Amino acid sequence: MPLPLLLAPLLEIASKVIDRVIPDKAAAEKAKLEMAATLQSQDFQIQLEQIKVNAEEAKSASLFVAGWRPFVGWVCGFGLAYAAILLPMAEFAAKVVFGYKGAFPVIDWAILANVLFGLLGLAGMRTYEKTR
Repeated sequence: MPLPLLLAPLLEIASKVIDRVIPDKAAAEKAKLEMAATLQSQDFQIQLEQIKVNAEEAKSASLFVAGWRPFVGWVCGFGLAYAAILLPMAEFAAKVVFGYKGAFPVIDWAILANVLFGLLGLAGMRTYEKTR
């Protein structure tokens, strides 16, 4: 679980511990603020390091390093085009034009949809970040 998701529960637990250990309210509040600032600073540093890794990946000329994200995007795009456009049109042509009466294989594209929607969500989130 990433640090941002753990930050609120960690702060809540630590806040309860600080309240029990430090009887003075002002000193307890100061300790809570210092701890929250430290955790947020650490989270910020982790995010900066991840940005540096992403930048280095993007600079690479190797398809195995810099090309995996576009590859996943293209595979999902082609898979969606096949499942949503090409296959229904081929089934229609087979039934109407050639009079095919048999059953067609059912393609389960649940995994493709999960990956595709995840990528679209990340792309939307990235776009939102860039506009801010």
